[in-house]
Amino acid sequence: MTSTPLAAQAAHPPGEPHVPKRRNIEALLLVFALGIALFAYADTGKAMTGKTPPNLAALGAEFGITLLAAHLVVRRFAPYADPVLLPVASMINGLGLVLIYRLDPYNIANKLAPKAGAAPNQAIYTVLGMAVFIVLVIFLRDHRVLQRYAYISALVGLFLIALPAVLPASISEVNGARSWIRLGGFSVQPAEFGKLLLVSFFAAYLHAKRDALALASRRFLGLYLPRGRDLGPILVCWAFAMLILIRETDLGVSLMFFGAFVIILYMATERTSWLLFGLLLFVGGAAAVANMSSHVMVRVHAWLHPFSDVTGQTRQLAQSLYAFANGGLFGTGLGRGYSYQIGFANNADFMLATVGEELGLVGLTALFVAYAIIVVRGVKTALLVRDPYGKLFAAGLAATFALQVFITAGGVTRIIPLTGLPMPFLAYGGSALMANWILVALLIRISDAARRPLPPAIPLSDEMTQVVQA
Repeated sequence: MTSTPLAAQAAHPPGEPHVPKRRNIEALLLVFALGIALFAYADTGKAMTGKTPPNLAALGAEFGITLLAAHLVVRRFAPYADPVLLPVASMINGLGLVLIYRLDPYNIANKLAPKAGAAPNQAIYTVLGMAVFIVLVIFLRDHRVLQRYAYISALVGLFLIALPAVLPASISEVNGARSWIRLGGFSVQPAEFGKLLLVSFFAAYLHAKRDALALASRRFLGLYLPRGRDLGPILVCWAFAMLILIRETDLGVSLMFFGAFVIILYMATERTSWLLFGLLLFVGGAAAVANMSSHVMVRVHAWLHPFSDVTGQTRQLAQSLYAFANGGLFGTGLGRGYSYQIGFANNADFMLATVGEELGLVGLTALFVAYAIIVVRGVKTALLVRDPYGKLFAAGLAATFALQVFITAGGVTRIIPLTGLPMPFLAYGGSALMANWILVALLIRISDAARRPLPPAIPLSDEMTQVVQA
C-alpha cells in the first residue's frame, strides 16, 4: 500500500517545511552533472597541453557553488518542482563551457568572440543566467500572473524580434543576418527573449479562443478546414514571420517564431489541419523569399550541394560533415579532433560538429537524449498542471526548446538549410544562454504548481449544518 502526497503531507509534523524526496534526487543529479563537467575539462586540458588544467579545482568550486545556490533556491521556493530539469540543463551547460574552452585557441575571424577568449565570457554568462534563474524562481510565485499581461508580452516580444530589422546594418548585421544589437563590446540577440514572451501570449490567446478554433470548421477530404475568419491569427503570424525573413534574412528566428505558434495552436485545438496549413504556408513563403534574398539562397545552395565550393561558401557545412565522419562511433576524444577548422566552430550550429567528432555517435546520441529529457519533462509538466493556460504555456516552452534543437541540429546535419540558431546551453552566446535558463526557470515554476498537492478538503461540521423541516 503506497501513501499519497496528501497522506504524506498530513503525516508531516505541522509547522515544519515539507521537502519532498525529489529534491534529494535533484542534489545527487547535480553532483553527477558537476562530475561530468570536471572530468571533461580535465580530459580536454590533458589532451591539449599534456597536463591537468591548474585551475580545475577553482573552476569546479565556482561552478559547484552556482549549482548549489540554484538547488537551494528550488528546494526552498519550488519544493515540488521537477527534479530532473535543473541537473540536465546544468550538465549540458557545463559540457558547453568545456567545448568552448577547447576551441578558444582556434577561434579566428569571429566578430562576436572577445579577444581574451570566449570561455571566460561564457562562464560569466552562465553565472548571470543562473542568477536570472534564481530570481525568477524566487519572485514568480504563480505562473498564472503572466496570463494577465498577455498582450503586453505580445507587444514587447514583437518589438524585441523586429528591433534589429530597423537598426542600421552596422549595428545589427552579423554574417549576413540582421538579428543582433552590437554597441561597443556589448552584443545581444533580442529575439531570444522575445520568443519566450510570445509563447506566453500564444498560450493565453489560444486558451481564450480554443473552442472557436477547434469546433468551428468544415470537413473536407478527412481534414477539418478552419473558417476564413479563424485563419486570421495564423495568417498574421505567417506574415510577420515572412517580414522577419525578408528584412532580417534570419531563417532560424522566422521558423522558430512561426513553428512555435502553429504547434501551440495544434495543442490547443487538436486539429491536424492546422499543422498542415502552417507547414504549407511557411514552406511556400520561405521558398518565395529565398528567390529574392541572396543570403538565404546561399544557404539553400549549400544545403543542396555542400561539397560544391569547399573553399568558399560551402566550406563550413562541408567541414562539419567531415568532422562527423571523422568522429565515427566513439569519437576521437575530447581535445583530439579537428573541428576547429570550421569557421565559427564555437557558435550556433557548428558546436554540434565538435561533439560529433570528439565524442562520436555515442556522445552525440547521449546529448540528444539529454535534450529529449528536457522536452519530455516539459510535456509531462503540461499534462500534470491543472490550469489551461499553464498547460499550453508549458507545452509551448517545451515545443520551442525542441524546435530550437531540431532547427540547429537539422542545419548542421543537412536535414534542413543552415539557420544560425545557437545550440541550447552548448554554443557560445550570452543571450541564448540566459534565455534558455529563463525557459528552465519557467518550467520549474509550472512543474512546482503541477506537482504540489491540493489542500485537504474541509469537512462540514455539525455546527455548520442546519436541518430544515418542510
